Amino acid sequence: MIIKQVSVFLENKSGRLNEVTQILSDAGLNMSAFTIADTSDFGILRLIVSDPERAKLLLKQNNFAVQITDVILVKSPNRPGGLARMLNILNAENVFIEYMYAFSNSEETAVIVLRPTDLQKCHDILQNHSGDFLVNEGQYSF
Repeated sequence: MIIKQVSVFLENKSGRLNEVTQILSDAGLNMSAFTIADTSDFGILRLIVSDPERAKLLLKQNNFAVQITDVILVKSPNRPGGLARMLNILNAENVFIEYMYAFSNSEETAVIVLRPTDLQKCHDILQNHSGDFLVNEGQYSF
């Protein structure tokens, strides 16, 4: 399933991450997954939230640099080799993954956020090869 991800650019200074989480909390927006990539000067906080457009608006109103990007939500068995199987399929089709992060909502399933360079190609390969990789609408609530 293709979903919207919120990316927030954060200066590397104390309290900035807290500000983001407090703004979202005050608005009743839930963060289902997140990751932070950092350099010495700034970080990029990537979020899956319950209402990405509202999160973007609120964060921009509070002087954060924010953008929304499409990502693919996939699932994998939460056991050795589960992720490797999916990545082998994508590698065989020359799909390049820019980044990914994951969370597990059970002992059986890991949910993975993928950002490939060619979103539609990646989605189509996973859909056509084995639809069981893609998360279906309504399967997870954000």
